[in-house]
Amino acid sequence: MSKKYFGTDGIRGRVGEYPITPDFMLKLGWAAGKAFRRQGVCRVLVGKDTRISGYMFESVLEAGLSAAGADVLLLGPMPTPAIAYLTRTFHAEAGIVISASHNPHYDNGIKFFSGHGTKLPDELELIIEELLDTPMSVVDSAHLGKVSRINDAAGRYIEFCKSSVPTGTSFAGLKVVVDCAHGATYKVAPSVFRELGAEVAVLAAQPNGLNINDRCGSTDIVALQAEVLMQRADLGIAFDGDGDRVLMVDHTGAVVDGDELLFLIARDMQEHGRLQGGGVVGTLMSNLGLELALQDMGVPFVRAKVGDRYVMAELLARNWQLGGESSGHIVCCHHATTGDGIIAALQVLMALKHRGQRLAEARQGMRKFPQVLVNVRYTGDKDPVGHPAVQEACERVSEQMAGRGRVLLRKSGTEPLVRVMVEGDDESQVRIHADHLARIVADVCA
Repeated sequence: MSKKYFGTDGIRGRVGEYPITPDFMLKLGWAAGKAFRRQGVCRVLVGKDTRISGYMFESVLEAGLSAAGADVLLLGPMPTPAIAYLTRTFHAEAGIVISASHNPHYDNGIKFFSGHGTKLPDELELIIEELLDTPMSVVDSAHLGKVSRINDAAGRYIEFCKSSVPTGTSFAGLKVVVDCAHGATYKVAPSVFRELGAEVAVLAAQPNGLNINDRCGSTDIVALQAEVLMQRADLGIAFDGDGDRVLMVDHTGAVVDGDELLFLIARDMQEHGRLQGGGVVGTLMSNLGLELALQDMGVPFVRAKVGDRYVMAELLARNWQLGGESSGHIVCCHHATTGDGIIAALQVLMALKHRGQRLAEARQGMRKFPQVLVNVRYTGDKDPVGHPAVQEACERVSEQMAGRGRVLLRKSGTEPLVRVMVEGDDESQVRIHADHLARIVADVCA
């Protein structure tokens, strides 16, 4: 069955536009509470990022869950992976994150985690959607859910992050700039790196409800590049608004993306026998250079569909430990059950420490192929990717590249965009091909 509300990463959209409205979120809280309560007693953790609409949606979700008889534990602003972790440690039936991740403040959304700290299975999402189409009811007042707040949530998560590196690890002598995107990591991330001995300069850690992801964080890294150079720092670390993505900047100001970070972690794990014969999961968007670098090390590599839930599913199916996306979603299964920006950053710092190298030097082990991504906005129910003219154009470009590159067109799972990606060994030709395909897609969408 196709889903009416759930996308690849929960439910997301513009605040005030259906379904990102208070009345829908009230019903969603109730439907989720009913679905989770089928196992009996039910406790649900609720956390959020720093966007202003989080207060409104937190209140109505709380009311809906309580009406269904589910107890609610409020976490306040916390990174998405922290909520996944705390859902497990509190033995709750589910966790809810109110966040639109890397989107601007005027968007918001809902993500769910199971009691195991993983994304909900499709079957449970479909049950919630079925309940959304039924009349809302309220349990007897004696069975209404209770609401309480977890006051030490940040401290618990900080200690968890620190436990992902060996006991006694110190990053003393390392100077880092941490860009928190005015988002959910603004308290915990600087504390983690400072408590492990690093000298930390902090950017974008004064959230006001409206500035989340605004010219900062992993989606706009210019300010971090400038600050790293001005501070003469060893590197910069950029998170997105909900803390499940991370990108880095080396001491020269060059951006290090998720593919390169994944390579650094994989190489370190391979060299220390921690891949245990397994491989690495990337996505259809992963750079060809990552695949070839891992191949040279004898590390298997497979591509999943874009989206961390698909990366995670592939990891679980193969019993592998490491996967991620070029956007900076990196899943380290030996530590976490979902993409975690802070955990991934710590693994990169450990890899650099083991090699005694700076980030600029360590990244040279992987040669990235030029890759151009053009986003084309579309409206309506058309499928521009499957249009014959678009398909024919893609085939022609692939033939012209003669095995020296690849073409990928896909629709975004969170926005009305077609992502046109072309990759190859000649950057100028790659740009020409990408722009050509984008124009054809735009013409079809017009």
